Amino acid sequence: MTASADTLLLITTSFPRAGDGSEAAGAFVSDLALEVARHAPVRVVAPGGARETIETWGAVPVYRYASPDRPLSLLSPKRPSDWPGIFSTLTSLRRQTLHAGSDGRVAHAIALWALPSGWAAASLKSRVGVPYSIWALGSDIWSLGRIPGVRGVLRSVAQGATRRFADGLKLAEDAEHLCGRSFEFLPSTRAIDVPQKPIAANAPPYRFLFLGRWHANKGIDLLLDSLEMLDDQDWDGIAEVHIAGGGPLNDLVLSRVAQLGEAGRPIRLSGYLGNAEASAALARADMLLLPSRIESIPVVFSDAMKAGLPVVSSPVGDLPALIDRFQCGYLAKDVSPQSFAQSIRDAVRGGVVPCLAGTARAASEFDLESISTELAGLVAGSRR
Repeated sequence: MTASADTLLLITTSFPRAGDGSEAAGAFVSDLALEVARHAPVRVVAPGGARETIETWGAVPVYRYASPDRPLSLLSPKRPSDWPGIFSTLTSLRRQTLHAGSDGRVAHAIALWALPSGWAAASLKSRVGVPYSIWALGSDIWSLGRIPGVRGVLRSVAQGATRRFADGLKLAEDAEHLCGRSFEFLPSTRAIDVPQKPIAANAPPYRFLFLGRWHANKGIDLLLDSLEMLDDQDWDGIAEVHIAGGGPLNDLVLSRVAQLGEAGRPIRLSGYLGNAEASAALARADMLLLPSRIESIPVVFSDAMKAGLPVVSSPVGDLPALIDRFQCGYLAKDVSPQSFAQSIRDAVRGGVVPCLAGTARAASEFDLESISTELAGLVAGSRR
């Protein structure tokens, strides 16, 4: 590393390509990059199309590595048919990471997320001595960490990192247990301008919103099962269920929503929402639905808090602790359609108003500026 090193390199598998809201985590990383750039020079290594390119996002250089049509999160080392795509993507990721750090300007790299970005950051450290830190998601620890060969790589990457972050409280504990190194809690949140409602709905019927990937981990199928379990009296308290997003369960969602619509249920379907559209959807809704099977603290949770929306949630990750701490929503007893249907009934009966003080308190905990300041400090720390 040279004396002129002053740049933070963000290495990520999640970054927008079209700005259409198709990658919620990617929207967070792009917002983070622009915010960190207010404090220190930033470069980003992120997935792109068929070829490696260099472009800009605002004033931030983005080194795009070649990746398949499907993101790495949907490719599995357990499927031999996915191996060529995984290998070619990882090769390009490493090459672009080394390219981004080849001129001596990078003082520190931060990997979002632990794998495979942390593996690329470790390669950069091995090649030119740039220190790195990692920021883990639930999928790093609770999914990839269960694969024997991958688990060893994860432990090695964590042990070589200067600092280790996790975007959840329980996740930080589990990551420490798995990797043998301490992890600091650092929440993820995005820059989204959601106006708080001047007057909250204080009686049913309420408008509910699901905003996220249509993936088994996010529980979209559990939500649809729970909605089918609600009877006519339950639906009298629901003005609308708006389901927005997209993903591998697209066909299932389209089919099941059509069936609910044919049964006369007030359900509305949207595709992926960009920031402005997501803001409008949150402003229109009264409560947010979080039926996840696997979760730490989803970005959309902080969106809901900023919008003053109570959540109706599965009891996974840190969501039970957050809902209990802030009194900002309604929690299912277990991860099942029956329990989630009951939590929707509880939300209709309990209403929005008792949760508003809690959503305001929770919103203050998720501040993008303080997170970016923390990461920008990695540059100064590496130069000392």
